[in-house]
Amino acid sequence: MAPELTLVIAAVVLSLLDLLLPKQTNRTLLGWLSLVSIIVSGLFVVSYLNPVETKQLLNLSYRIDDFGNIIKLVLLTGAGFVTFMSIGSLKKDEIPHIGEFYYLLLPATLGGMIMASSGDLITLFVGLELLSITSYILVAMRKKDLRSNEGAFKYIVLGGISSAIILYGMSFLYGISGSTNISEINTVIGQNAEAILPFIYLSFFLLLAGFSFKIAAAPFHMWAPDVYQGAATPVTAFLAVVSKAAAFAVMFRILYGVFGIGQLMELPVHKDVLLSLMVVAALAMVLGNFIALRQTNLKRLLAYSGIANSGYLLVPIATQFSMVHFSNFSEFAFYLIAYLFMNIGIFAVLMIIERSTGDEQISGLAGLYYRAPGTAVAAVLLILSLAGLPLSGGFFGKLYIMLGTLQTQNYWLAAVMIGTSVVSFYFYFGFIRQMFMRSDFESHEIIVPLPLGITLWLCAGISVLLGIVPQLVLNWIDRIFSLTQDLFFFG
Repeated sequence: MAPELTLVIAAVVLSLLDLLLPKQTNRTLLGWLSLVSIIVSGLFVVSYLNPVETKQLLNLSYRIDDFGNIIKLVLLTGAGFVTFMSIGSLKKDEIPHIGEFYYLLLPATLGGMIMASSGDLITLFVGLELLSITSYILVAMRKKDLRSNEGAFKYIVLGGISSAIILYGMSFLYGISGSTNISEINTVIGQNAEAILPFIYLSFFLLLAGFSFKIAAAPFHMWAPDVYQGAATPVTAFLAVVSKAAAFAVMFRILYGVFGIGQLMELPVHKDVLLSLMVVAALAMVLGNFIALRQTNLKRLLAYSGIANSGYLLVPIATQFSMVHFSNFSEFAFYLIAYLFMNIGIFAVLMIIERSTGDEQISGLAGLYYRAPGTAVAAVLLILSLAGLPLSGGFFGKLYIMLGTLQTQNYWLAAVMIGTSVVSFYFYFGFIRQMFMRSDFESHEIIVPLPLGITLWLCAGISVLLGIVPQLVLNWIDRIFSLTQDLFFFG
C-alpha cells in the first residue's frame, strides 16, 4: 500500500503547510512537493511490477496486480504532468486558492488508484466517490466565473445521479449473489443465470449507464463540454486523462470480472453485453467526431474529441477475447498511454495560448507558427497523433484496436472506427490551418513558461516515439500482464 499511503501522507502534509504559510507566500513550493510525492508513489508502483504472486488485501477486496499497476502508472504520470505544467503558470484569477489545487489533485489520483486495484464493489465505490467528490471541488475552484459555477453545478448533479445509478446496479449484483466480491459474484450468477436472467440484464445496463457517464461516452456525454469549458485548464486536463483512465479501469474490472467470463459466456446474455458495449462505443465515436466539426471553442472541441476517444477505448472491452484475439488489454493500455501524452500535450498548448492571449477560441492559434515556431511544431506532432496519422502513437493505438476488431469479425465496428477517424481529420487540421495559414493581427507575444514548454515537448516527443517503436511498449505490457491472474482473478 506504499503508493497509496504516500499520496495520503503528502495530501495531509500539504494541506497543513497551506494553512500555516502566510497568505502572501508563493504556493509554488506546494506544487513541487506535490510533484515529488507523485514521483515517489510512481517509484513504489514500479517496484511492485510483475510480482511473483498477486497480493490480495482486506479479505480479497484490494488487489496488487499488474492490471492495477499499469493503470496506476498511467494515472500517476497524468497527474504528474498536470501538476508540473501548472507550476508557475496558474494565475490567481484562474484558481484563487492555488495551494488547494495542488493538494486536491492527490486524493483525486488516490481515488483512481483505489478503483484500479479494487476486487470488491464496496472498495471500488469508495475509490469512485473519492475521485468524484474531489473532481467536483476542482471544477468549482473558479468561484467568480459563471461558466465554472454552471459547469460545477451540472457536474455534481449529474455525477451524483450517475453514482446512484452505479450503486443501484451494484445492489442488484449483491442481491442476486449475496457477495460484493467480483469473482464470487461471477461464480454465483453463472451457476444460477437462467433463474435470475432479468436481474443480470438490469444490473449490467445500470452499470453501463453509470460508467458511460464517468467516461463521457455517448449518449451520457452532455455534461462534458460545459464542465471542460468551465473548469480551469489544468483541471480539464486532469478530467480528460486521469479521471477517464480510472473509470475505464473499473469498467474493465467489472465487465470482464462479472459479465465477461465463466458460465455466462455460454448464454445469450454474454453476446448482448458485448453488443451493448459496441453500440455505446459506436455512438461515442460518431457523435463525438461529428459534433466536434461545429466547435470553435478549444475546450469544447477537445471535450468532443475526448468523447470520440472514449468510443475508441471502449472497443477493446467490447471485443471479447478468444483464441484468435487475446490482446484486448494490450491494445487498450497502448492507446490509453498514447491518449495520455497527446492530450496532456495539447492542453499544454491551450494553456500557453490562454496565458499569452487570454483566448480559448480556436482563432487564438492564428499565426502561431510565425510567433512561436517551436510551440507550433510540437503542436503539429500532437495533432498528428490525435488524428491518428502514421508514425504517431495515436495511429498505432487505433490500428491495433481496429485489427483486434477485425480478428473478432466485428467488421461494422471497424468501419465506424475508420469512418469517424477520417471525419476527425477535418477539425484536427483546422488547428494546423490556423497556426500556419492565418495571421494574428493583434500579434500577441507568446510566453512559454519553462514547465509548460518541457511538458509540451516531452509529450510531443513521446507521441512520436510511440509511433516509431510501438512494439517495445506492447511487448513490455505483454511481458508483465497476465490475463488470467491479473484480470480474471485466478491464481
